[in-house]
Amino acid sequence: MSSDFQPPPKGLSILTSVGGVVTAVIAIAGLNFWSGHLAQKTQTTAVSTPKTVTSTANLKTQAQKVAKLDANSVVSPGTPITPSELVSKTPFITPGFKKLDAVDIAAARQAWLYFQHNWNDKTGLVNSADGFASVTIWDQAAAIAALVSAKELNIITTKEFEVKMTRMLQTLASLPLYKGELPNKVYNAQTLIPVNYGQLDKQEEIGWSAIDLGRMAIWLKIVEAKYPKMRSPVQAVWQHWKVKRLTKNGQMYGTSVVQGKEQYNQEGRLGYENYAAYGLKLWGLDVKQALDYQSNTAFVNLYGQGIPYDRRDANNSGGNNYVLSEPYILDGIETGFQALPKAYADRILAAQAARYQATQELTALTEDNLDRPPYFVYNSLFVNGKPWATITDTQAQHNNLRFLSAKAAIGWHVLYNTDYTSSLADTVFTKLKSDKGWYNGLYEYLRQPNKSLTANNNGVILESLLYKQVGKPLTVWAGVKN
Repeated sequence: MSSDFQPPPKGLSILTSVGGVVTAVIAIAGLNFWSGHLAQKTQTTAVSTPKTVTSTANLKTQAQKVAKLDANSVVSPGTPITPSELVSKTPFITPGFKKLDAVDIAAARQAWLYFQHNWNDKTGLVNSADGFASVTIWDQAAAIAALVSAKELNIITTKEFEVKMTRMLQTLASLPLYKGELPNKVYNAQTLIPVNYGQLDKQEEIGWSAIDLGRMAIWLKIVEAKYPKMRSPVQAVWQHWKVKRLTKNGQMYGTSVVQGKEQYNQEGRLGYENYAAYGLKLWGLDVKQALDYQSNTAFVNLYGQGIPYDRRDANNSGGNNYVLSEPYILDGIETGFQALPKAYADRILAAQAARYQATQELTALTEDNLDRPPYFVYNSLFVNGKPWATITDTQAQHNNLRFLSAKAAIGWHVLYNTDYTSSLADTVFTKLKSDKGWYNGLYEYLRQPNKSLTANNNGVILESLLYKQVGKPLTVWAGVKN
């Protein structure tokens, strides 16, 4: 989303909300002053000593080298997934992976700090971005994941869990809905009024996101199945929604309001589309086409690894076809790769590990907030025909702001437990700690933390550690019926 909080151009509204993108503009208002101060401080430091100037020159040389390798890494068409790979049996968790150790428990407690600092007592909702009282359904699902994880990892008591979860669900079951149908894309987390991005005090209905609602659907099912006391409050949330327009012809649909007129468009691309559709399927909705992970899929080789991507891109459909880590990580942790083949996730991780081997840049890419303009980017393996591109939803490129994602690093590690993923996790644990949770990532070129703090980043880290502790996908652990 743009920094002036306007809806995206009509051609891009098909993917208005993909995996918490709405967090970006929520954070902008709170980050503008801080990031300007940071940039000023960084610029002052950069010219203060010859050593820094030399270091900056070295970083630029390295960035140019990496950019050349990245540009040459792509070969199309790529190596497709074989039928035998698609049907291969997948263990719930890597054999020999031990349960949480002291480092993991400390990491979980560190992530919970975010929610302690950003909980709104009156409503039970959690700020999407640190210190800014605004929330999306995607990020509230992350908060539910965090709350469940905190209880199960003995970070909070059962009583605190029940009080907080009950308050949260009661609020979700009484939210004012867009046109009385479905949750607005963003709310004031303290007053519950539907608002536009970054505008906490002005009531405004701007549409709903099917992707966001699909993630919430998964977590509502987990809570309902795992905790008998919560079944009635969860059902009240679902019954509050009027889901008739959420799907059509087996596809998911979202809405946007552009210049006062509603747009109703198919929502999602390979990855988030399938993951979110699985959540809606659990509640009995017809999402057969959205769950189809083959019809629109093609392959491209990146550093010798054939990765899947969606043929529907900005050029032929008006929607960006980002290839990102997070939907595959969430699908693995939460469903055991029921929405997407594990073979796809294998390739997505392998390409990032291969990039590290070629460039010596640790790579764990997905979308997230930044602590500086443009405040939100999609760190993509492949998007709109471009390899290793970091772009905004309006396709502005910012490869200089590519960063190793904390949530992606931890997610990949609990799923795969390789030497490479261990290096990713170690980087997070040693370089991204703050006094309010885990920072979002580590800038590749700048060699400094991306100091934005969000519910989604810390929520994904917490649920990743819960997955490691219980040793099975969270829907299976909770007893969710497919």
